[in-house]
Amino acid sequence: MTMLAAATFAAKAQDTKPYEEKLSQIETNYKGLEAAFQELAKKDPATMTDTEKTQLTTILTKADSLDAVQTSTVLEIAEKFKATKFPARYLQDIMYNLDYEQLKMVCDPKTGYYNEPEMGKVKQMLAALELRHPGMMYKDLTMDDLNGTQVKLSQWAGKGQYVLVDFWASWCGPCRQEMPNVVEAYKRYHDKGLEIIGVSFDSNKLQWSAAVEKLGMTWPQMSDLKGWKSAAAAAYGIRSIPANILLDPQGKIIAVDLRGEKLQSVLAEKIK
Repeated sequence: MTMLAAATFAAKAQDTKPYEEKLSQIETNYKGLEAAFQELAKKDPATMTDTEKTQLTTILTKADSLDAVQTSTVLEIAEKFKATKFPARYLQDIMYNLDYEQLKMVCDPKTGYYNEPEMGKVKQMLAALELRHPGMMYKDLTMDDLNGTQVKLSQWAGKGQYVLVDFWASWCGPCRQEMPNVVEAYKRYHDKGLEIIGVSFDSNKLQWSAAVEKLGMTWPQMSDLKGWKSAAAAAYGIRSIPANILLDPQGKIIAVDLRGEKLQSVLAEKIK
């Protein structure tokens, strides 16, 4: 290595150090929140005290804030150091927070980090979203409902109303945690033109049925009871749940993976 190259390398190392320290601190803070969340998550939501509910809300709000800072920081790294290998070590950590266009941007083959091993899962995520990104028309699904009757997604999609196709499973903890938010969305917008179709990745019908009842999911349900081998996984590139797609009245995908307040705000914008 020449003296000039060594000096350049040292300068780049100095440039990256503040980012490494910042992201390390975010990870430490997040682990603290996760430990507190797991302790509260052991409790039955029906018996939680008001103090515990407030604590849970505070934890989730802080976690969302950390996620936002982490995502913006890593995207800044991906832009500032795109000619180097440095961004690859962090992009996998935020890939679930990125939309389709952002994933396309960070998966640019011309970057210096594109061929790094850590980019494998990020590329897989982009490939999955290629099957369900905004602007595409929905793909039909044919499965049984809870009564064993064969139904099709096309019975609701493209029929003049907004349709949220919600991919979930009774065994999925994050799905169950998000479901009260989906229930609230249904209560707010169903009478204004929203339908929700639950597509379950269950393999046990009894567990699927019990979860639907317990979680208050009063909208149509469908499943082929094949777990991760569900036809929905292949059709829409579903690699993790909860996941969803929002269809416009003509059946075109206009948003994906809406959760928390983002689900409420997008529905409020689209459904007047």
